Amino acid sequence: MQPVLVYDGDCAFCTRCVEWALRRLPYRPAVVAWQDADLGALGVTRAEAEHSVLWAEPSGHVSSGHLAVARLLIASGGAWALLGRLATVPPVSWISAVVYRLVAVNRGRLPGGTPACARPADQRPGSPRPG
Repeated sequence: MQPVLVYDGDCAFCTRCVEWALRRLPYRPAVVAWQDADLGALGVTRAEAEHSVLWAEPSGHVSSGHLAVARLLIASGGAWALLGRLATVPPVSWISAVVYRLVAVNRGRLPGGTPACARPADQRPGSPRPG
């Protein structure tokens, strides 16, 4: 079994970021939109999945936000791994966390984002399945 990268499939910006990573990084985790994931089996809640990208490991350990991105980079090896490890060590990790949160909060305003990205998941057009 391999780690699972869980992202917001209703957000165009998030989807484009995941597509970018899959095109460029050598490691290919399982990838699933949280709206289609069995969140309970991954050990995460809907609230966690709505809030940040997640990296769920087979051991049950879950990383979120900038640490999820760091885990993906580390798994990719080489220079990517160095960048990922750097993102987990203070003070770089503090900066990474702030940058991640700023991007997440403003994803609807970023290139590739849509106004729907800025709305809570249950208020978006075609609102995801309850659960």
